[in-house]
Amino acid sequence: MRFVLGFDGGGTKTECILMDEAREVRARGRSGPSNPMRVGFGGALAAVCEAGRDAMHNASLSLKDISLICAGLAGAAQPESELKMKGLLSEEFPGIPVHVCTDLDLTLEATGDGPAIVLIAGTGSGAVGRDRAGHIARVGAHGYLLGDEGSAYDIGKRAVIAALRASDRGRPDSPLSARILQELRVQDWEALHLRVYSQPDEVFPRVFPVVATAADDGDASAREFLQNAAEDLGGLVSDLMERLGLKSQEFLLVKTGGMIGRSAYFDQQIDERLQSAAPDAVFGALAVSPAEAAARLALRLLPALVKEGKQGGGD
Repeated sequence: MRFVLGFDGGGTKTECILMDEAREVRARGRSGPSNPMRVGFGGALAAVCEAGRDAMHNASLSLKDISLICAGLAGAAQPESELKMKGLLSEEFPGIPVHVCTDLDLTLEATGDGPAIVLIAGTGSGAVGRDRAGHIARVGAHGYLLGDEGSAYDIGKRAVIAALRASDRGRPDSPLSARILQELRVQDWEALHLRVYSQPDEVFPRVFPVVATAADDGDASAREFLQNAAEDLGGLVSDLMERLGLKSQEFLLVKTGGMIGRSAYFDQQIDERLQSAAPDAVFGALAVSPAEAAARLALRLLPALVKEGKQGGGD
């Protein structure tokens, strides 16, 4: 029996699925973020290894039992990043073939067959799609320095900037600003300013749930932040539809990511934008989790590797 490891890594967490060749999930593992553009290549490598070790421990297996590794990581879209992560993982898992792709690739893989678009709304943002002929295209997912419009990072950053500007003008903290300080456990905006420049990834994504809760409670400024984010996310889907020639066509449209389901108001705003942009789309869900999709992709790659005589362990 041969086994594979499938990884789904993003800006918040890394999930691992250990699967056998009969497509049975044998164990799961979990660790911290593994986006190399956010935590560095060393941090990403450490998170992937930790999640893999966790899954192997839970299945009472070791490296010699693993035949292939598939890691779908946010931040691995550029060829240089993909090659570097593949090299690092190959060193950590010697003798085991490694396939590296992006987390966007995994979400599309998890939709099954046919035309589809997946909108990712999490720490980062982006969309990936496939047309009827099987051609694949992506928009967004350029990272927080060049994009990630409408993401949790983006919303948190916008909310903090607005609060800082109000503080600079000598205005008292708004209810939303006070909630942000309380959530981040800082006394004032000067202290938060210092933390932002030392740990931006620790600060901005944590602000999104505060904004989401405030919006559901009726806070006007929080709702404005979420309206703008929904507009940005809807724009990603609209742009991708045009690239893939899916306008006025029926296709599967899936929303996924840590921002979905966190706020009734935000979910409503996103649905309204998407229904307007893609009136012929069929809203649905991923058939399997991205981590499970990574493991299934690893299994599909096994025959070619066996033919080449490159398969790893197993009995």
